[in-house]
Amino acid sequence: MAETYLITGGSGFIGSHLAEALLARGDSVVALDNLSTGRLQNLDNAGHHPHFRFVQGSILDELVVDELVHECDVVVHLAAAVGVQLLIDQPLRPFTTNIRGSHIVIDAAHRYRRKVLMASTSEVYRKNSGGPLVEDSDPVLGSPQVARWAYSTAKAVDEVLAYTYHRERGLPSVVVRLFNTVGPRQSPAYGMVIPRLVRQAVSSESLTVFGDGTQSRCFCHVNDVVDALLLVLDEPRAVGEVFNVGSQEEITILGLAERIKAATGSPSPIEIIPYEEAYGPGFADMRRRLPSTEKLRRLTGWVPTRDLDEILRETIAEAVAEQVAQPAATSPLAP
Repeated sequence: MAETYLITGGSGFIGSHLAEALLARGDSVVALDNLSTGRLQNLDNAGHHPHFRFVQGSILDELVVDELVHECDVVVHLAAAVGVQLLIDQPLRPFTTNIRGSHIVIDAAHRYRRKVLMASTSEVYRKNSGGPLVEDSDPVLGSPQVARWAYSTAKAVDEVLAYTYHRERGLPSVVVRLFNTVGPRQSPAYGMVIPRLVRQAVSSESLTVFGDGTQSRCFCHVNDVVDALLLVLDEPRAVGEVFNVGSQEEITILGLAERIKAATGSPSPIEIIPYEEAYGPGFADMRRRLPSTEKLRRLTGWVPTRDLDEILRETIAEAVAEQVAQPAATSPLAP
């Protein structure tokens, strides 16, 4: 049976792809976004659908959230203040926005008995660089004085809200921890490494690798992530649970830069920039971030289907298209 989904952060990178997938299968979508990081052009496809509605507004606006949750059947909470640079420059914003906003969304979902999917992050494992990380792996806490951990602390509190509302008040909630989602429409802003390195390469700029480049990550295509979200949304046994969502194709950031350089044929050099120079003194990072997705696979059969080479091909094509279009977009009109 078709349902109406409220997606907070609906004009964002992941939210816009999820909206298209829900519409394609016959559901209706209401997207709430304040456009601080989301972009209206991300909704170029969904925006023309008769079962789609966009509302510009904030998850901090309790009246707006209450009204929209009441109108919908399911809530997918993706809205968050994100990005490494933001965490360093303005740590208070992601901390307060994420906690207060999530509480407002979850409280409204409880008030109207709506299922809610909470998007969390691999950051909740903090300095735990072991792997593969399972859902009950212990976080290794960093100092509260380090701004880097404001986001992970806020998302951990968001998870606690989802779990406790489920256990104490019966809220049908599900938590997913996303590990480095990438793909079309991801902005190079806010510290997102693949779109940043790709755009540097196609522009023949130096590919800047922060740290020593030996830190490793796994990158999962946004379409695979959306498939996972749909599966847990549709699976009654997922309620009350938490699931890692990510790829297990591990690569160092220096290796990533080298692969992008080769794939683009770029003459650009790779420049290693110490963390202290990039982010200032005291910056902390994780050496490794490798998920176990066995729990999700056992319940739903989900496995990622797109590898890093495919991700890079798409991102490179998108960056080249932007570069071709940019002169036309910025050139003065002919008299």
